[in-house]
Amino acid sequence: MATEPKGTAFAVAAAVPQRSSCSHAAFADYWTLTKPEVNFLILITTGAAFYLGYPARGGPFPVALLVHTLLGTLLVASGTGTLDQVVEWRFDAQMRRTAWRPIPGGRLAPQAGLRFGVLLSLAGSAYLAVAVNVLASLLAVLTSLSYLFFYTPLKRRTPLCTLVGAFPGAMPMLIGWAAASGNLSLQAWILYALLFLWQLPHFMAIAWMYREDYARAGFLVLPSGPRRGRVMAWQSILPAVILAPISIVPMLQSHAGGIYPLAALALSGIFLYFGAELAIRRSNSAARRLLLASILYLPFVLVLIMLAKPGLL
Repeated sequence: MATEPKGTAFAVAAAVPQRSSCSHAAFADYWTLTKPEVNFLILITTGAAFYLGYPARGGPFPVALLVHTLLGTLLVASGTGTLDQVVEWRFDAQMRRTAWRPIPGGRLAPQAGLRFGVLLSLAGSAYLAVAVNVLASLLAVLTSLSYLFFYTPLKRRTPLCTLVGAFPGAMPMLIGWAAASGNLSLQAWILYALLFLWQLPHFMAIAWMYREDYARAGFLVLPSGPRRGRVMAWQSILPAVILAPISIVPMLQSHAGGIYPLAALALSGIFLYFGAELAIRRSNSAARRLLLASILYLPFVLVLIMLAKPGLL
């Protein structure tokens, strides 16, 4: 019987872990395409809006419906984030903060990202329509289309892109509320306004920290010249000022005790302080502090509003 060369067994053995490693690397790249750090925030806001939108006397809390809502929203958001990277991969390659992404990094082909993004978006929209309701599905589709066809192209045309992008960015509030109640009440739009306003200082912190990167790739998230600082200052301060009264409206409607509105006002005051600090100092360190404050502010305020809801807590 013929004997197999000694090197063959080692080659076969080595091939298995290599395939596993490649598989793990590909999974990690596709996972990165979905923008999981952004999706985490989307799920928080969608879940909070679902909880607030469910009628207080509507029977046992529908945990299964909440899971369906979060899963469908996650699929659509992941598809949208993927398609955004497909459209912008050549520009992402010019920025230090995004050059490592799977497509500009050369680890995935744009066509693969396109197929993956379309599949996720369609699957999520269909899932929401079947497992939740048509209104939530339509809102998710509107979010994806407005993000990709308005916000994404405008990033290279006008600094107003941040304002435009805040419209689809606040839609998870409406999706969560619609999933729980089947309608969009005034309180749903108040929550939408809260998330809309929050995004502007949050993104100004990011835009200021990476202003040179954005300019290198041709993204006009901030204007050039003296207007750059003024635009950043206004979008860091004014939305934070308006957030203070907006954040307490849901608590006042629920007749919550004084501690909840006061706590919300205190949080809004802290948020405003860091927004004003960035507007005055215009430094990267001030931008990082505002970014951290924004990341903490939103979940804390949402928890306060949820605690103020009568009948469930």
